[in-house]
Amino acid sequence: MIRAALRRTTGVPQVAAGLVVLLLVLVIVRLPWAGDLGVHAATVQRLRHSLVDPGNPLVDADTPSPYYSPWMLVLGCVARVTGFSVFVVLRIGAAVGLGLLVSGVWRYVRTLSAHRAAPALAVLCLVFLWGTSLFTWSGFLGLNSLALTVSYPSVFASGLAFHFWAWLAGAVRVRPAEGWVGWGTWVGLGVLWAAILLCHQFSGVVASLGALAVVVAARPGRGVWLRLAGGLVVGVGVLWVWPYYDFFALFGAGGDLEAVHRGLYRDLVGRYWLVLVGVAALAVRWVRDRWDPLVLFFVLGVVVVGVGGVSGHYSWGRALPAVVIPAQIAAALGVFEAGAGVGAGVRAGVLRWRGVGAVLLAGALLVGAWTQVGAVGYVVPRAVLPEVVAGKYRAPWVGYQWVTPWVKYGDVVMARTMPARQIPAYGAYTVAPGYPDFFLPDEGRREAAVRRYFAVGTSGGVRRGIVEAYRVRWVVDRGVGGVGGVRDSGVRVVTWGPGGQVLYEVVR
Repeated sequence: MIRAALRRTTGVPQVAAGLVVLLLVLVIVRLPWAGDLGVHAATVQRLRHSLVDPGNPLVDADTPSPYYSPWMLVLGCVARVTGFSVFVVLRIGAAVGLGLLVSGVWRYVRTLSAHRAAPALAVLCLVFLWGTSLFTWSGFLGLNSLALTVSYPSVFASGLAFHFWAWLAGAVRVRPAEGWVGWGTWVGLGVLWAAILLCHQFSGVVASLGALAVVVAARPGRGVWLRLAGGLVVGVGVLWVWPYYDFFALFGAGGDLEAVHRGLYRDLVGRYWLVLVGVAALAVRWVRDRWDPLVLFFVLGVVVVGVGGVSGHYSWGRALPAVVIPAQIAAALGVFEAGAGVGAGVRAGVLRWRGVGAVLLAGALLVGAWTQVGAVGYVVPRAVLPEVVAGKYRAPWVGYQWVTPWVKYGDVVMARTMPARQIPAYGAYTVAPGYPDFFLPDEGRREAAVRRYFAVGTSGGVRRGIVEAYRVRWVVDRGVGGVGGVRDSGVRVVTWGPGGQVLYEVVR
């Protein structure tokens, strides 16, 4: 009876997954703005103007930046050749990233299950099987997070990671009697691993943990380990020669980086409790096979995240997808495969998972979908949403296109942190970056200058000194009381923007 019911419903995951992908395609068309979209748009802006020496993407300084990744270089070339606006180019990049992610999940799941509905159900688990507390981080594949980060390099890197695991799984499973996989495959895997790390370092860590699980689970012979080492050397070489920033210098990042990521360790139950369905599925897989790749992947993720929390290296919390992804995929596979490969004495008990587990998973997916239903608001006007759905919708940022008739490419704008996260997307620079910048040596001095400029009581002479030091042409601030809350003869009002903001021109 259970098998008959499962056969009747195998098309449901495929239809539901198709609707989720369609929703994300419509999100790409709208491209809601929040989070880091501005810095990625600014990166494309700099590369479209100079592929060789783009400089810092946010401030007028000649420094390297980890945002100059292979994928951003490709998008910069697209912008340069086509003349498309950076936001059109980011939409193209988002479509490619989404396609890579969906196809990568399909390929990776196919290495674990032959069931035709397994990849679709895995997609649903990846986007809905989280918790009931909404949060958004790049590299985290919940629907709400994807809706706001689909154009980020993290989605592209995550898609590459799933393809990487699928390709690697095929390579390590070949036995000596079947003939060795050629060196070209291992070189390609090494280059792909390096590309993932360069495109999004945190997704690269997750990809590395997943790859280690694939290799250990296969328990390959000495010949495979030799070829694997060769591919690793090639990957390290690519990282070493990448010309846009020193990848290995990132190991010295700390301070602000750890403070920013401390929030990843808050509200773990609220954000992830639905994943417990997948943890139960992992336990079943562990009973069946102590070397199961998903179990090993999960354990590696738990170790890294746990050590990060205990040691205060909170940026290690970005490895949380290495905990969540294997549990989510195990939940999807458990519906179709529980009971395979176990002894007759435990098979009857394990087979009950197929019925009870399917019901639990369906319930968890519904809860997760309802939690994230506000993402529909990114493609449907909020006014037409039911009130209960509209209440879950988080409005994206408005943007600063209203300054572009006056502020031109390369102009320097004095702005506080939140405007500074968006203004560089249109080609201008800000005095201080809106995001922590490990490679900017005078970041602290720039931030202090911005605080001093906007502080109540700062003299006109001090403000003029700051303006001259950083070649400021424009100021963006709230209009009540003028710049810094006092009237300032050094600027004049040019135009008003949303929320009472004002664009001021610096009077020379």
